[in-house]
Amino acid sequence: MPANELLAAGIGVAGCGPAAAVLGPWLLRRIPEPVLDEGETKVPYASLAGRPGAIWCGVLAAVSGGVLGWLLGLDAVLPVWLLLAVAGAILGYIDARTRFLPSAIIWPTYLMVIVGLVVVALATGEWGSLRRAAIAGVIGFVVFYVLWFAFPRGVGFGDVRLSGVLGLALGWLGWGQFASGLYGGFFFGAVVGIVLIVTRVMTRKQMVPFGPFMLVGALAGVLLGAPLERLYAG
Repeated sequence: MPANELLAAGIGVAGCGPAAAVLGPWLLRRIPEPVLDEGETKVPYASLAGRPGAIWCGVLAAVSGGVLGWLLGLDAVLPVWLLLAVAGAILGYIDARTRFLPSAIIWPTYLMVIVGLVVVALATGEWGSLRRAAIAGVIGFVVFYVLWFAFPRGVGFGDVRLSGVLGLALGWLGWGQFASGLYGGFFFGAVVGIVLIVTRVMTRKQMVPFGPFMLVGALAGVLLGAPLERLYAG
């Protein structure tokens, strides 16, 4: 592994893991509970703020940060992705446990990613990447909004909000990363859903949280997007 990728991976692990382990429980104790429909229940956020939650958030963020550092190296956009890794680890853990993606975390993540990408564009002059990121963010949001409108039981509005911020970050890297990353979540979700149904862990009528699959898909997009784009282009 080249030295800069190794250094970037170390930065990702050392920076993202402790940050998520501290920030995750802090947020879980403070974010407001959603308004539930009649008969709907959820695990309270504050009940997830103990040591297990801190460990899960820290481990997920450390793994994600290390993978992103290895893939992106010391690219100027790496800090933006590491911020997204911390937020994504916390959101993925929350969604897996509650089936909710709190907007109190997602909207500040939008702000961090947008400001971060603008700063990177100012520093590098990559205005084309910034323009592509903005277009990709809108496309991702609109497509998921249509899916939510047509199939609200399968796609929550938290997934719609998350799609936009993932689209921004993936779009900066390229259209191949955007397409494979944002929609790779459907592939991972389908595979896991089939396995759970075959093993009778769940039934066809049960739904699994989609946010974690979207986040794993985004990581896969960073890894596979460029090779798949070259393969498609011949």
